Amino acid sequence: MEHQEFLNAVLELIAIDSVAMEDVSDQAPYGAGPARALDYVLDLCCRLGISTQNCDGRVAWAEIGQGEEIVGILGHLDVVTTGEGWTHSAKGEIHSGRLYGRGAADDKGPTLAALFAMKELQDAGVPLKRRVRLIFGQCEEVGSWGDMEYYKATQQLPVFGFTPDADFPAIYGEKGILEFQVTAPLPAPLLRLEGGDASNMVPGWCRCTYRAPDGAARELENQGRCAHASTPEKGENAIDGMMAQLKELGIGGPLVDFYLAHLEGDYYGGKLGCGLEDPQSGKLTVNPGLLRTEGDKLVLTLDIRNPVTFTREDVEGPLVQACRSFGLECVCTESVDSIYMDRDGKVVQAMAEVYRQVTGDDAQPTVIGGGTYARAMPGIVAFGPMRPDRECTEHQKDEYILVEDLLTAKEIYRQTIEKLANLE
Repeated sequence: MEHQEFLNAVLELIAIDSVAMEDVSDQAPYGAGPARALDYVLDLCCRLGISTQNCDGRVAWAEIGQGEEIVGILGHLDVVTTGEGWTHSAKGEIHSGRLYGRGAADDKGPTLAALFAMKELQDAGVPLKRRVRLIFGQCEEVGSWGDMEYYKATQQLPVFGFTPDADFPAIYGEKGILEFQVTAPLPAPLLRLEGGDASNMVPGWCRCTYRAPDGAARELENQGRCAHASTPEKGENAIDGMMAQLKELGIGGPLVDFYLAHLEGDYYGGKLGCGLEDPQSGKLTVNPGLLRTEGDKLVLTLDIRNPVTFTREDVEGPLVQACRSFGLECVCTESVDSIYMDRDGKVVQAMAEVYRQVTGDDAQPTVIGGGTYARAMPGIVAFGPMRPDRECTEHQKDEYILVEDLLTAKEIYRQTIEKLANLE
């Protein structure tokens, strides 16, 4: 069957659990799972006849073509945690035209689509004026991109390129990403309160253990629906419901009161006093993504995506003030500036043109709230694999991509690689 080798490779890569920063060692600097995934793709490249280089296990690349300059393709092999509630295998399966699994859309399927596109160009002997280098990252999802920093410090930089880790037709801007930790004392009746799997996911669960008036330990659980933190309105935050339940039980405290006053049901920062918006990238988003009990403290982690024309300072001032009014400590633990490129530039337009030719869809380049490797190096554009009219399931249970869309993405990448490698 045509394309079967490609689809089998995607399923085999998905089957490798590659959450970053678990079981880290000298041989696996970003965790055992990403290291296994890297070994797999390097072996796959060898079988496909594509040259590779492993840079001390910290980053690796595969390359075709000739020339002094490089077109870069930045993919990542790590994934977010699987989470709960899957009805299809998170380890990979094809069912009713959908390819399911953690990493199917973000980012194992698209990364291998780019690799097999490179193989097709190499096998066909298509002339390329630039080398095309697919760079394999291993820690994109954790936000601290030591892999790309190592690459920049030791390897030749691309002149331009793309990361297959967002939406078609092309992404010319990404919102800023801010992470804040809000800390409060643990109220006396509470023994433990936790929710969420990662700050960049809408929490699908929240659990509480508390001491009832009769002295017994009681448990509460609230279920939600996961979504990517950049689109919190697409999910159902389980922490929201838990906070409301605690208030009804009379188990309040400053964090519960703060949450209900400034966060519950508001995805866009209006209750916090930072409801920012611009024409280029739309509204600021707020995702209360993680809640943990640490000793006698509660720690709530907020993932905030600010519009491209605003800065960290525009967000931090109102947020810190709101927290202080409840006696809470608020600390910024991550700050990533927004990026904003020329939507009419030759690279963005070349990509959008190929997309339109292959699909017949006249969609225009846009700005997103997600954070991709486009921030890691100059001249990189986020490009696919998701079509504008498709359901986005990244970071959710039952993550999938349509098989037809993945094959179309491979064709778009093949034509785009050829176009960029020969772009004047």
